[in-house]
Amino acid sequence: MTIQINEELRTYIDPLSADEYAALERSLLAEGCRDALVLWNDVLVDGHNRYELCRNHGIEFKTIQNTRFTSFDDVRLWMIENHLGRRSVSDFQRGVLALRKKEILQARQAEQAQAALQASADVPAPQAAEPAPLPTRQALARAARVSSNTLGQIEKIHKDAAPELVRAVKAGDISINAAAAVATLPADQQVAAAAQGRKALRELARQAREAKAASRDSDADAPPAADEPVDAIDDYPAEVARLRRLLAALTEERDALKKKVMHLTVALSEARNNA
Repeated sequence: MTIQINEELRTYIDPLSADEYAALERSLLAEGCRDALVLWNDVLVDGHNRYELCRNHGIEFKTIQNTRFTSFDDVRLWMIENHLGRRSVSDFQRGVLALRKKEILQARQAEQAQAALQASADVPAPQAAEPAPLPTRQALARAARVSSNTLGQIEKIHKDAAPELVRAVKAGDISINAAAAVATLPADQQVAAAAQGRKALRELARQAREAKAASRDSDADAPPAADEPVDAIDDYPAEVARLRRLLAALTEERDALKKKVMHLTVALSEARNNA
């Protein structure tokens, strides 16, 4: 069988680093290709690096068909689930994969809703199939093995970060938390800081957090909006989401303060012991 390489599928998952690729090559040369390559008909789904290395070195390999796929979305979802279970995938990569899963399921739900709407003229409403519910933010985060707050930060980076900032996160030059703060700033500032390296990125994250804190303090000084009637809230889910983000930010600040107090307590105790 001639194996076909689909470029979109080949690049759907972040490539291996140079060290990871070299380690895989050494393993294949020493032990052979133990795991079968996964195919959908003649299209390679899983094992692109192994396939390339086996062909380069003349190493034998086996293939297996996955007969459950009915569309490329099925293939993408399978690839996402497969990589979410791997230990070598970073938190940021797992979060991005979870967001891709969400996008696929949202599109699928919209298609199902449209199909149900078109069939409603012929099928009685009680018998019409309901679109499958979307997983919650918590469920997506749990599958990605990150916190719900971290997944929200990754989504912010995924939507608003300049490519240079995304590369810095993947390289470990800036944390997810700090990158989410930097992603709130204009793209030119993100690019400039990324070009200068870790120190500049950390400093820009600090400035972004301070600006956010100042804005929050300014909002706190403003007259409370509690008098606004509940009926005036147009989008309840959005308001709930905003309050949850606020709670997450306050919780993060509380935890940071707790750590500072703990460090100060330890330092004070050590100073007394050394006195």
